[in-house]
Amino acid sequence: MPKRRKVSNLLALAVLSALAQRPMHPYEIATALRTWGKDQDMEFKWGSFYTVIRNLDKHHLIDAVESVREGRRPERTVYRITDAGRAELVDWARELVSTPMPEHPRFRAGLSVLAALHPDEATGLLRQRLDLLDDALRQDRETLDAHLREVPRLFLVESEYDLAMRAAEAAWLRGLLAELTSGSYPGLDFWRAYHETGEIPPELTELAERTSTPTPDTTD
Repeated sequence: MPKRRKVSNLLALAVLSALAQRPMHPYEIATALRTWGKDQDMEFKWGSFYTVIRNLDKHHLIDAVESVREGRRPERTVYRITDAGRAELVDWARELVSTPMPEHPRFRAGLSVLAALHPDEATGLLRQRLDLLDDALRQDRETLDAHLREVPRLFLVESEYDLAMRAAEAAWLRGLLAELTSGSYPGLDFWRAYHETGEIPPELTELAERTSTPTPDTTD
C-alpha cells in the first residue's frame, strides 16, 4: 500500500527531482520540468505549483538558501533539496516503481460502456483509434530514436514504456477488430439485435437481473 506522505501531489515529486540536480528558484524549476517533459509523465495541476513549493518547505523537504534579483524582476527565492527531501524522493520512486496501483484510463471507461454503441459504429470508431495509435507510434519511435542519439537511455525509459503500452494496445485492438469484422466475437448477435430491434435479448435481461440483485446478508 502507498504511504501517506506529507506532500503527496506528484508535482512535489517532480520538484524534488529537479532540485536534486541543483538549487533553483521556482520559475527555473517550472521551466526545467516543462523542458524535460515531466508534465507529460505525470498529471500536474500547475495552479498549485507555489502551494507545493510552500508545503515542501514547510515539511523541510526543501530549504530556501538565498534570494536573487535579476534586473527589474521581482526578488526570487532559491531552494535546495534537503537530506530529508532526497530520502523522500528515493522512497517515493521505490514505491512507484515497485507497487502496482489501480489506474483509470479514459479508454477503459469507454470500453466499459461499448455496448451503448451499435457494433458497426463501435468497429469504425475502434478502427479510427487504431489508425491514430499507429500514427502516434511511428512518430514516437522516430522521436525516441532521435533522442537516443543524444540522451542516455536511462533518461528516456519512460518513453520506452509509453511505446510498449501503445504497441500492446494496438495489438489488442487489431485482435478485437478481427473478431468484430469476422463475426466471431462472442455475443455479437445479441449486441446487434439489441440495437436493431430495440429489444434486449432474454439472455441479457436474465444476466442483468442476476448480477444487479443484491445478495442476502448472511452475517445476521
